[in-house]
Amino acid sequence: MSETSKVIFAIFGVIIAGFIMVGLSKEEPSNAQKEIAANFNNYVAIQKMAGDKCPILVKEATNEQVYFPSETKTDRESFITLIWIGENANNGGFKKASCTLKASLGGVSDLVIDDKVIIKK
Repeated sequence: MSETSKVIFAIFGVIIAGFIMVGLSKEEPSNAQKEIAANFNNYVAIQKMAGDKCPILVKEATNEQVYFPSETKTDRESFITLIWIGENANNGGFKKASCTLKASLGGVSDLVIDDKVIIKK
């Protein structure tokens, strides 16, 4: 076996040993990391659900399309409240709309437009 062959085999051996070491050193996420990931996924899910459902309900109640909330209130675990300030309040539109989605209900629990309760669960 020539010196060149030995060097090539040595390089391949080092590369293979590196792959084996990296593969064996990967750690499983801890329970705390799994809990953080689950809480984050839950928050994203309720935020997405509120972003999908609330604008539709506001449009049905006011006949005015809303896009981005002016304010958001949440505890990042169980509820999210989206608040819109109306732009056409002088032309028959709304002044303020508030939509609360609770994760425990899986849907909108409160919808209040200009201090008038539309949905209350």
